[in-house]
Amino acid sequence: MEQKNKFNNRLGIWGWLSGGRYGLERYAYSLHRLCGLGILAYFLLHIFVTGSRIDGQGSWDSAMSSVEGIIFKIGEFLVFFAFAYHGLNGIRLILTEFGVFLGKPKRADFPYKQSTLRQRPVLLVVMVLAAILTIVGGWDFFIAN
Repeated sequence: MEQKNKFNNRLGIWGWLSGGRYGLERYAYSLHRLCGLGILAYFLLHIFVTGSRIDGQGSWDSAMSSVEGIIFKIGEFLVFFAFAYHGLNGIRLILTEFGVFLGKPKRADFPYKQSTLRQRPVLLVVMVLAAILTIVGGWDFFIAN
């Protein structure tokens, strides 16, 4: 008789993105991962565009004219947001790994609310700082120019 796997994940990518019972921390994880992938995509596009400089001034001008426009302006703004959030959240994760937000050790009882209560306020501070940096960056991207 075949035994069914009670941990079968049928949600696919939606299961990876949805917070479900995990809450805010799961969304922070997903956003951190998506920002990292966005930064990687920007990095590859940046190498491609700046690599056109090898072929001379005409090629450089052609590559730069192809990345002008509102779509790429919004894309640059999203990359700015990705750098702000990914960097600040990365600092939070490093400090958490060093045990800064864990508190004194004691018996671990599920659902481990003690570490969540210490880490969630720091996550909210990171999100507020990323929002402030994004607003300041948006001002520079769209209004100041």
